[in-house]
Amino acid sequence: MLEAGGVIGLPTETVYGLGADAMSSSAVRKIFAIKGRPADHPLIVHVADISTARALSRTWPTTAEDLASAFWPGPLTIIVERGPNVLDEVTGGRETVAIRIPRHAMALRLLQQFGRPVAAPSANRFGRVSPTTADHVRADLGSDVDVVLDGGPCDVGLESTIVDCSVDPPQILRPGSISSEQITEVVGRLESASGPSRAPGMLESHYAPDCTIVPIDVSDSIPSDVDRVLDGRSDPTRFAHDLYTLLRDCDRQSLRRVAVLLPDDVGVGRAVRDRVFKAAALRRH
Repeated sequence: MLEAGGVIGLPTETVYGLGADAMSSSAVRKIFAIKGRPADHPLIVHVADISTARALSRTWPTTAEDLASAFWPGPLTIIVERGPNVLDEVTGGRETVAIRIPRHAMALRLLQQFGRPVAAPSANRFGRVSPTTADHVRADLGSDVDVVLDGGPCDVGLESTIVDCSVDPPQILRPGSISSEQITEVVGRLESASGPSRAPGMLESHYAPDCTIVPIDVSDSIPSDVDRVLDGRSDPTRFAHDLYTLLRDCDRQSLRRVAVLLPDDVGVGRAVRDRVFKAAALRRH
């Protein structure tokens, strides 16, 4: 299917991806059309091994090598300067490319058998709740996707951490299950990014259900008019795994307002807070 320029639903340990041949302009454009994704919003390229990742880059800095050695295969995306063989469609016209090796047996087998990089954003309509099961992909995209590979529920449940290694010191562009504390242990100095979106998940509004999300921090009281309260404090790791399924359940039940008790801003709790605040933001698409 990928060889013929098709688009597939692909399981990973983070969320399900919408995969296509990253070296085919026509196949990559199908991803953008199916998702309704802005053409300047870059994609993550999934590869089977670190040598393929290096081949996609113009320069491969020590920070990228150290992070890849520490966390690949796994839920970490590394941004480096793009090589001449990387398509403009993949990078949104930027001079950098985002790469990762997924930690999912089915995804790795597919990448190894296909033998080429696969571009794969989350397999849902742009800006909406990410899919963590094959059924979520089918419900969101229907017949627009050629085939959905069912690899079971995703182990992590949140998108990968994104680290920009094209700058010094490296910057976290999107938090994930691999925390800033873990990354700092490997690369030393680390900065958080600010400014315009330049990687997946950096827009103010994203991961949005139909219901209104009301983030509740420790000092906040729970409004009396919410239809449900989701507890992200007691077990942030488990909540990260369940978050998108819970949001989908709220929409399935036609709930109007849903409060989310936010975890502390450390570890995976930082990634949960990021997703909840963006799910709660004013819709801009």
